[in-house]
Amino acid sequence: RLAKEVRQAFSGVRDRRRRSFIPLARNFDFKSTLRANLQHWHPQHGKLYIEFPRFNSRIKRQSEQWQLVLLVDQSGSMVDSVIHSAVMAACLWQLPGIRTHLVAFDTSVVDLTADVADPVELLMKVQLGGGTNIASAVEYGRQLIEQPAKSVIILVSDFYEGGSSSLLTHQVKKCVQSGIKVLGLAALDSTATPCYDRDTAQALVNVGAQIAAMTPGELASWLAENLQS
Repeated sequence: RLAKEVRQAFSGVRDRRRRSFIPLARNFDFKSTLRANLQHWHPQHGKLYIEFPRFNSRIKRQSEQWQLVLLVDQSGSMVDSVIHSAVMAACLWQLPGIRTHLVAFDTSVVDLTADVADPVELLMKVQLGGGTNIASAVEYGRQLIEQPAKSVIILVSDFYEGGSSSLLTHQVKKCVQSGIKVLGLAALDSTATPCYDRDTAQALVNVGAQIAAMTPGELASWLAENLQS
């Protein structure tokens, strides 16, 4: 259900000027349906019978050329957040028209893109559990990018950097300065409470990243707004 919610954000916006003959509930045109069925109003029953439902068409979102690199922190401090991370990965995986890379990391970086069938199952199995080197993961993600102006790096982490915090900040700054959008998704623990290093997160915000604890729906809105040609 959550993955569907995210994908719908990329299905386009309703074009109220154009009619569609495909009956989808989310495209239902209430006002046009009322106008088209006024003759079916029954005063005795106090009801309007709908014989001719109307639906809007959609304007397709132009996001075909975007590249998304998803970096998932699998270090020991993320044990309580592994479910949240896996759910977010599943929601982001194979969005229509967007080329997605899935990368897990602790002190090492593992590109899982070629092995993904089910992101949730894969991430639950690949729990690395070591220390944390977020900077190296960000550097790896940046090297995957082909067109910085049409790319986004999403970092799911608690931002407890085991390596150099200044190097992490430098790597994120390089991404932002090149034109890459960087979104940090703060980890949520098993009770859905944000659990992350706020000092490090603020340092990343200071160099142009966006950091937030988002629901899948909020993430969908952010992506749909930012990943447009």
